[in-house]
Amino acid sequence: MTFAPIIPPLGLGTWDLRGTDCVRAVHEALDMGYRHVDTAQMYENEREVGRGLKESGVPREDLFLTTKLWLDSLTRKAVPKTTNECLKRLATDYVDLLLIHWPAASVPLSETLGAMSVLLGSGKARSIGVSNFTTGLWRQALELAPVGVNQVEFHPFLNQDDLVRFAREKDLRIVAYTPLAKGRASLEPAIVEIARAHGRTPTQVTLRWLIQHPGVAAIPKASRREHLRENLGIFDFELDEAEMKALSGLGRNLRLVDPGWAPDWNAR
Repeated sequence: MTFAPIIPPLGLGTWDLRGTDCVRAVHEALDMGYRHVDTAQMYENEREVGRGLKESGVPREDLFLTTKLWLDSLTRKAVPKTTNECLKRLATDYVDLLLIHWPAASVPLSETLGAMSVLLGSGKARSIGVSNFTTGLWRQALELAPVGVNQVEFHPFLNQDDLVRFAREKDLRIVAYTPLAKGRASLEPAIVEIARAHGRTPTQVTLRWLIQHPGVAAIPKASRREHLRENLGIFDFELDEAEMKALSGLGRNLRLVDPGWAPDWNAR
């Protein structure tokens, strides 16, 4: 049996959401039916996310909440301290998923995952995982701890075939951030054509393509009510095999998030 958590296939990404806009977006998303919310220590909005969760009135046990530990919080001492601070800001006793935000060469992976495994045992994290890990790094992590999730940039122009195959073999989960390629997906003629055939928007077709991959969830950021509702409208239609292949064929290794501390993406 897999140790990967059951993750709602569509979540709300909150990168770059701040203040009352963040509170409102979280609240409105949950009112519409979202049950998956993603944040991070580095986003500096955990307090606002926590307020949105509370104001929604949705029972905590019905939510799937993710946060991530930043590069300066991955030592044995920092992991529990930072996690407790995150939980305090989020006004919750636990997160459903705690991730390493980026791999860090300065701290042994065994040290970070050892500390996170303690939190897993204490119940402060219901599951643990990684983010921005290559297939090779994820494989290494799995030798150290039950890291059943990898959150990565994933869209039709960066289709993550190797990671998808690996996750499928091991019954793991992938969460796709930047799933709409920062608006590029909506301008792609092939996607526009498929959307027209289904009477949908290019955004909906792109998100549908992602969640039709087994074990993949998507976390588009949205703050406006119409975009929140649009993103949610992906569960009452399907793409056929030819359409799935057409979108997969758009892959051209377009990576939009590639900071200086990123790993060697080509490493195996």
